[in-house]
Amino acid sequence: MEYQFTSRNFQQEVLDSKQPVLVDFYANWCGPCRSMMPTIAQLADEYNGRVKVGKVNSDEEPELARQFGVMSIPAFFILKDGKIVDQMVGAMPKPALEQRLNAQL
Repeated sequence: MEYQFTSRNFQQEVLDSKQPVLVDFYANWCGPCRSMMPTIAQLADEYNGRVKVGKVNSDEEPELARQFGVMSIPAFFILKDGKIVDQMVGAMPKPALEQRLNAQL
């Protein structure tokens, strides 16, 4: 299951999550972001129950993007116990994201 994170649900869904969380900051106009969407959807299905996977639309949630210091998208953050434990910027192959997620399990 892929989540849509917003300022309204971020505390509960991400910061208070008992599972690691992969947060994808994206925008609809961003080509590399669109190219990553199928990969993020696959990861959400494959890691269901082990990692919460979701997206933040940086155009609709500029305050969240600012809090995370997002300067370039797509930007990926892995949070564990409410803290950032890994971050990556730019489109990347699925195995690269899997490796980073597996390191947090």
